Amino acid sequence: MQAPTTRILIVDDDVEIRNLLGGYLSRFGMEAVGVHDGAAMKKALTESSFDLVVLDLMLPGEDGLTLCRSLRGESDIPVIMLTARGDPMDRVVGLELGADDYVAKPFEPRELVARIQSILRRARHEREPESPESSDIAVEFEGWRLHRVLRQLTSPEGMVVPLSNAEFRLLSVFIERPNRILTRDQLLDYARGRAMEVFDRSIDLLVSRLRQKLQDDPKNPKLIKTIRGEGYFFSARVSKCGA
Repeated sequence: MQAPTTRILIVDDDVEIRNLLGGYLSRFGMEAVGVHDGAAMKKALTESSFDLVVLDLMLPGEDGLTLCRSLRGESDIPVIMLTARGDPMDRVVGLELGADDYVAKPFEPRELVARIQSILRRARHEREPESPESSDIAVEFEGWRLHRVLRQLTSPEGMVVPLSNAEFRLLSVFIERPNRILTRDQLLDYARGRAMEVFDRSIDLLVSRLRQKLQDDPKNPKLIKTIRGEGYFFSARVSKCGA
């Protein structure tokens, strides 16, 4: 039986880029569908299924950041953002909104392919069902509960708190390594992998967002503590529990 084709949705108003990427991705067994704006992206996602979205930042109508925020609120499909801007803050904001990676134009198509392959490997691994014997399908810490398969965080009051992909991965890193100092480089390695360009500040912003989700006072955090000059420290007692 032939393996299913990986399908990539390219959202870019530059037809030359769409055609270039479409032809290049086909050499690696990927089927690319190109659309020119957010409305066409939403229509394509409604009518068909895709494994990953390559989303340009500068688009007519809704821009890439707005579309990324909207997409992340409805789906966990991986997103790689493209930008012609040189401002690192645009990249940080994109990551904060839930993008899985960022590539600046002009870029080498082979690099984009490598990043797509890396993200898809990670996404497929995260979607693999856990063994029924696994004792850490769900974990608890300081009244909070994280279901690892459902990717669902529940507050001590019983409220479900939504997490972006990046927030879920970062929280998982902290839970797996409690009560130890983790540098920003280590957090990048554990949470994203080195295929991604390093933006130390993206980790700081993700930590800030995660603190908000965990109701952890940024001026006097109790759960995720900042160790000046070293990194972060997850100060919590973690216990495993049944699903």
